[in-house]
Amino acid sequence: MRNPDSNFNQNLRINSVQRGRRITLMVNGAPVPAFEGESVHAALTAAGIQNLRRSKTGSPRGIFCGMGICYECLVTINGVPDQRACMTMVNDKMEITTQADPLESQPLDTTQGGEKR
Repeated sequence: MRNPDSNFNQNLRINSVQRGRRITLMVNGAPVPAFEGESVHAALTAAGIQNLRRSKTGSPRGIFCGMGICYECLVTINGVPDQRACMTMVNDKMEITTQADPLESQPLDTTQGGEKR
């Protein structure tokens, strides 16, 4: 009996896709390879970096939605905190730092009991 999935991979192959130029990011002070045209999230995931920050209770947080809605992937990029790794494209020599406190740049909202927005 013929396996209906025997040609499955051949039918889905996209031969025209090429990676961008290889670049280097600095993540928490260590060099991490990346390719132009990919997101910070993709580069970090490819490098095995999954924990991007910690919640208020100390739980590790990382990529959840991958489309900029959940804000679970916040990192500091070139000194600017609270950047979404899934929505930011890599640049050569980009400096990325994982965050201990989510939304650390947001001021306290005193109208809502003093919690961060």
